[in-house]
Amino acid sequence: MNAERGEYGPGDIEGKIQRRLERAQQFVPHYFERVRPNGQIIAVSGTPLPQGGFVTTYTDVTETRRRQEKLEQTVQERTRALQQSEDWLRLVTDNIPALIAYMAPGPVFRFANRRYAEWFGHSVASIVGRTGPEVVGEELFREIEPHIAKAFEGNAVSYEYARKAPDGGTVHMRSTLIPDMTKDGRTLGAFVLSLDVSEQKQNEATLLQSQRMDAVGKLTGGLAHDFNNLLTILMGNLLSLSRKHGAVDALEMEKHLTPMLKATRRGSDLTHRLLAFSRGETVTPQTVELSGLIANVSTLLNGSLPASITLTLEPGASRPITAKIDPTQLETALVNLAFNARDAMPDGGTLAIALHTQNIEKPVAETLDMVPGPYAAITVSDSGVGMDEVTKLRVFEPFFTTKTFGTGSGLGMSMVYGFMKQAGGAVDIQSTPGRGTTITLYLPLARGAKAGPRSDGRSDLAEMVDVPHGAGELILLVEDDADVAAVLASQITELGYTVMVAEDAEDARHLAADLPELRGVLSDIVMPGQINGLTLARDIKAARADLGIALMTGYANWTGADGRADDCGFPVLPKPFESGSLARTLKQITDR
Repeated sequence: MNAERGEYGPGDIEGKIQRRLERAQQFVPHYFERVRPNGQIIAVSGTPLPQGGFVTTYTDVTETRRRQEKLEQTVQERTRALQQSEDWLRLVTDNIPALIAYMAPGPVFRFANRRYAEWFGHSVASIVGRTGPEVVGEELFREIEPHIAKAFEGNAVSYEYARKAPDGGTVHMRSTLIPDMTKDGRTLGAFVLSLDVSEQKQNEATLLQSQRMDAVGKLTGGLAHDFNNLLTILMGNLLSLSRKHGAVDALEMEKHLTPMLKATRRGSDLTHRLLAFSRGETVTPQTVELSGLIANVSTLLNGSLPASITLTLEPGASRPITAKIDPTQLETALVNLAFNARDAMPDGGTLAIALHTQNIEKPVAETLDMVPGPYAAITVSDSGVGMDEVTKLRVFEPFFTTKTFGTGSGLGMSMVYGFMKQAGGAVDIQSTPGRGTTITLYLPLARGAKAGPRSDGRSDLAEMVDVPHGAGELILLVEDDADVAAVLASQITELGYTVMVAEDAEDARHLAADLPELRGVLSDIVMPGQINGLTLARDIKAARADLGIALMTGYANWTGADGRADDCGFPVLPKPFESGSLARTLKQITDR
């Protein structure tokens, strides 16, 4: 027997040999391999002969089989490594905040990451092998097809497109196509990288709008300042006429002067609105408990809203939420927002006012141009017609309105914007056409302060009958506008004082030093030259501590290199002012 036990495997060796002999006697080709105890692999091949019998060949295939095993092992290892590499690639591409794909000419998708597939409503497995129109849709494909064609021509291409989101908003995407080129210049396909740039677009629009609003605000503030000077002239002369002739001819007074005074006061109110937008209006901040203020506003609104509109309040947490603000301006802002919501719901709907606290993180704060930190958030929501993107971008511009001519001044939202900026907060608008609008007012929380008494919010525009008069005291009036100076000098004289006028700061300095009988100084803040009214007041005060000094301005939130008008330590009269305000201020600075 030509084999040792074990060479044919386990079991009965005689039985195995007998069975193989029987197969061989049937004269059919046969092949098998056996491993010898020493590890040698023998290939046995039997070939039948035509005349009977067969030829058996024994071949040592040990090295061949070992090379094959090594090759198979290498293939398996490389297959595992390739699979691992693909798994890693899939893990990375599926978690990158981008849409990634590969398109072969056609275009036909050969690869897509999870975000790309889900973005267009497919699974990763189903997207492979499908054409461009099948994946992205016919309409979008027609828009991007020229860019794909350029990529298949060997050009790197970048483009942007917009797509409607399920919530009705707009998503902006920026895509880059990179051609897959061979060394000889043939294009095999193109890699696709798409990023959601909606937030970037929003930030760019917010920054642009902020810069635009800042520029408009400066222009508006300057116009309001000049307009206030004109109103000062008008109001001063009209009040003088009313005092001189009102008692003589009451009918003429009622017929001519009273309407003119009312018109002048309306003009003053208009400049207050403009200055609120430009953050130049004087405010009276108080620590205010907000839920009580909102409740008071809702009481007013209940009598002003039609029955078709349901007003709901969410007063916030049980703990009081306070902010340091001008309560009158906040009430005005809420009323403006509520009336805008009313106009957006001509067929009725729901108006909701809610109060809560919110911690604003840095990314949101940068978008809204505010300081990160805790804020009181007042939301005013309606179920009305909503706003499109163009309207949202322009809604804070002075005189911009979507209402019919004559039904709105276009200053309501600009006043809200100006008040919120002046209060150190921000205003955010979320709106979708047909789905209503939510406006959030963010106010810095007041820490460690008790809510103060409520202001009645009334301005000192009404002419006071019983006003204090002087007794001939000398007042130095510093005003560069000759017309304004003439009117104010006349008013001061009528109040019982003696007046001397200086046209600029240098002249005023000399007069203050040369007139020991001088009892008070009333100076405009904004003047030509290097010295403004605030600097002048401080210089005079340093030289003559006995003098009372007051300032006046048509731009009450004026800020210069040496300070601010609303925090300067001197009484400040906002132009235009009436005799009552002027009289009390002069009495204040001369009673020393």
